Parts: sequence; C-alpha cells; structure tokens
Amino acid sequence: MDAVVHTTLESFDEVAHARLAADPVRNTVAITSLDRIRRLPNEPAPLLITFHEAGELVGSLVRTPPWPFQTADLPLVAVSLAVELTDEIDPDAPGATGPREKSEAFATATGRPFTESLATRLYRLDELVPPIVEGVGRPATEDDVELLATWRKAFLEEAVPEASPESPADFVRGSLRLGNGHALWEVDGTPVAWAAGSLPQAGMTRIGPVYTPPEHRRHGYGAAASALITQWALARGAAEVLLFADLTNPVSNSIYQRIGYEPLDDWAEFWWKH
Repeated sequence: MDAVVHTTLESFDEVAHARLAADPVRNTVAITSLDRIRRLPNEPAPLLITFHEAGELVGSLVRTPPWPFQTADLPLVAVSLAVELTDEIDPDAPGATGPREKSEAFATATGRPFTESLATRLYRLDELVPPIVEGVGRPATEDDVELLATWRKAFLEEAVPEASPESPADFVRGSLRLGNGHALWEVDGTPVAWAAGSLPQAGMTRIGPVYTPPEHRRHGYGAAASALITQWALARGAAEVLLFADLTNPVSNSIYQRIGYEPLDDWAEFWWKH
C-alpha cells in the first residue's frame, strides 16, 4: 500500500475527483466540503491523501480545517498508514468522522484518548411527503444573514460543542454565494425554523443544517423547512438527497422518516482528548 500527499486540490482532483463523484452518497461530506474550498477564496488549505495498491487508486483521506478527518473513503487496510502519515503532517487535527467502522478504526489506531462527540444516521430521500404544518416557507436571502448566523452558532454549540470557533456570518454568506439553498419557515411573519441544502454536486444534495430554536420546537416547523429545501434540491436536478440526523434525538429521526427519508448508514465522530 502506497500513499500520496497532495499539496494542491488540483493534484488531488486529477487523481481522486472521479472516484468520489462515482459514489456521491458515501462521499457526500468530502464532495461538498471540497466544492466550498474550490469555489471560495481564502478557505483554509485542506489535507489531501490518496492510497494506491499496485498502481491503482483504492481510497482517500480528506480534512478541511478546522474539521476532523473524513474517513468515508479510507480503506480499512490503509488505517495504520493513514495514522502514521497524519501524525507527521497534521498532528493538530482534532479527530475523525465518517461511517462508524472506519472512523472508530482510525480513532483507535491513533492510540490517543478520544471521546465520541456525535453519533448520526445518514438518510436518503425515497419519496418526499411534505408535512401539513402551520405557516409558510420562503427562501432565505442576504437580508437574513444576521439571523442565520445566530442560528448557525446556536446549532454548532448544541450539536458539536467541540468544534473550533468559526465566523457564522462568513459561513452563511459563503454558502449563499455558492448558490446553496436556504429556506426559512415562518408563522405570522416570524421565522421559526431554517434548513439549508448544498447545490447539487455529482447529482447529490445534502440537507443541513436544520435548526429550530428551542421555543419553536415540537410543532413540525423543522420538518416543513426540510421538505421545502428538499423540493428546492429536486427542482435543481438532484438525484440523491441526503441528510444526517443525531441518533440521540429520536424525534428528528422519526420526523425525517415521515417526510420520506430512509436510513442508510450510521456515522460517528470522535474528537481527541487534550
């Protein structure tokens, strides 16, 4: 097994982009995060490694700072080599995320103490069933950046408290510039839920984040916003529409299934203890 550390995204794309795009469901996180780096200036440089056996590409490992390693395309037989390389070239990485078997194997192989910060289930749309919910939806625009930045910050503090600080407003503005979809659900003119979705890449859109402030929960507003942004993705030609749901929240998992999403795979995120 050989590994190549790519110093540019162009070099990585030449070798691995077609492989990732051939399986956009498994590689959903890498595809969307690398697209952001490809099209937005001043994004932090990613860590990009490809693995080869007998001259054939067999997998890859990606990290887009400040986030953990993405292990979805990492072959289990390459875990030890990946750990050896990343210990040397990216010792400050915070953790690993991906399908549970792969992310846990990587985390364990590092020999570092770690904690499971997030357990999620990946869902894929079968047939959309929009819920009947009080209120109306609308696209979010630049005028909503302040609100969405506040909600983005609250979402991260609740879902991934270990995450490094980011500028929520810059994240939202960048997402809007990329052409990603953002939908707000409103009741009597008051925004009560938000759902975002990536512009289709390789025929795939991933929904997220989905956020409802605590005072507006348990009314179906998040499901309504999710259905609205799902319709947006389908209208733009997405063949696969995906989303992640926190396994510790049975309500959200049941809601997504009621609007037409089916479970595919369980993922886990591990962060090193310091």
